[in-house]
Amino acid sequence: MARASGEEAKPASPIYGVTVPDGYRDWRLIAPALEDAPLNELRAVLGNDVAVRAYRAGTLPFPDGSVLVKLAWTRTPSSEFESATVPGPATTVQVMVKDATRYPQSGGWGFGRFIDGKPVDAAQHQTCFACHEARVKERDFVFTRYAR
Repeated sequence: MARASGEEAKPASPIYGVTVPDGYRDWRLIAPALEDAPLNELRAVLGNDVAVRAYRAGTLPFPDGSVLVKLAWTRTPSSEFESATVPGPATTVQVMVKDATRYPQSGGWGFGRFIDGKPVDAAQHQTCFACHEARVKERDFVFTRYAR
């Protein structure tokens, strides 16, 4: 699609060309997660309508058009409730886009990892698929299970 004069392209991940989807903060929650040291993060994975339908139906592999977005924040003790942990500063936004035609070499998934809206370097993106392939190949390379 042509861009209007003076309009900048959205930052895209190296290797995959994945961008942060517009409106993703309004998507449905797939599941929260807690990551221990060394990252010490609170995480939430959101999915677009295609991904949510696949999760609910137990569809594997995920259909093309599925998009998952993981939000991550540092774990911070709550100042109002001492036994609670709340989100602190944001650390990353990570995106997985299912498109078997575009990403045949990575199980049909494209990956993007962004800090402050900017993609991290190619070296970090080269580790994405290898990690997913080594641990969750049988679940179409997706770590997050649907929280019911």
